[in-house]
Amino acid sequence: MNEPRKYHLANTWHGPELAARGGWVHEFTEAEIDELAAAADAVMDQDTAQLRADAFDLPRLDPVLARNRAELLDGRGFVVLRGLPVQDWPMARIVRVYWAIASRIGVPIPQNAIGNLLGHVTDVGGNSEDPNQRAHQSKGALPFHTDISAEVVGLLCVKAARSGGVSALASVSAIWNEMVETRPDLAEALTEPFHLDRRGDEVEGQAPWFTMPILVPGDAGVYICHNPRFVRSAQRFSELPRLTDRQERAMDLLQSLADDPRFKLETGFRPGDIQFINNLMLIHSRGPYEDWADLGRRRHLLRLWLSVPDGKPIPEALYARHGADPDTGRPRGFHLPPGSLATVPLQPPELMA
Repeated sequence: MNEPRKYHLANTWHGPELAARGGWVHEFTEAEIDELAAAADAVMDQDTAQLRADAFDLPRLDPVLARNRAELLDGRGFVVLRGLPVQDWPMARIVRVYWAIASRIGVPIPQNAIGNLLGHVTDVGGNSEDPNQRAHQSKGALPFHTDISAEVVGLLCVKAARSGGVSALASVSAIWNEMVETRPDLAEALTEPFHLDRRGDEVEGQAPWFTMPILVPGDAGVYICHNPRFVRSAQRFSELPRLTDRQERAMDLLQSLADDPRFKLETGFRPGDIQFINNLMLIHSRGPYEDWADLGRRRHLLRLWLSVPDGKPIPEALYARHGADPDTGRPRGFHLPPGSLATVPLQPPELMA
């Protein structure tokens, strides 16, 4: 790799410096909360999956959300919106308020093959090491990764764990700068193709794996699409080449730098918080957690995957898993079987039997 570029952008930051500056939290005012509740209640009789931005009247909040959207897409790459009284609201209102806020950022896309536009991140007895399960179904640690299909990931905390579950973020362009300074050979390795496991989510005609680079340097920063579990579990397919020592060391270096106190930012995440992450420019993790014995108190986050129709161009290589939406040209999320409808479940589908 010849003279790799270094980045000095708003999304190139180091955790301790950003923590000292602060400024990424917007605390909702009482008037803003009232506006959100009224907007949600006005559409309570409508199918959430069909609601678009024009369904919600938010004159007070629109300028606030526009500033936060700009920070998310063109600034540091994440925001926290704090203070929703989720403990006092029914789930139907929580979900529609969340939907209204997200409608000012992007468009929800399916998170699984049954068409759920809203994901429930909670422990339903899953095993994060099982290649046929999704890690958010467990309470185990999630190493630094991205959610492979989304431009923006939203998480709304409804209930917190008894202990643990710390969320952390890191700037990929800051990590890139360090890698090209100290190990340019391993930085280059991450721009080359890797094979990833679909973990049982393939549709007819697809191989059970797909191929893409982990990092793609570009003008807006260093684009990333990475889940180390998916890379390593793809090794179960005998048809694929074995990971090389260079690839293993490159992935390990990416993880160790993301988890290094020089780069990592641990974000406070309490009930009523919404965290939006630029999933193309930042990498995130979650520590293991201990939950409450009472099922009604267990940790519960609501997740959205958003595409951004007016967003910056995305490198073609990053569409390898699901391809682009034919109407918008943006990430489409999971393919749905013919005739299937997108849904917004109010509780985890695994618990709805």
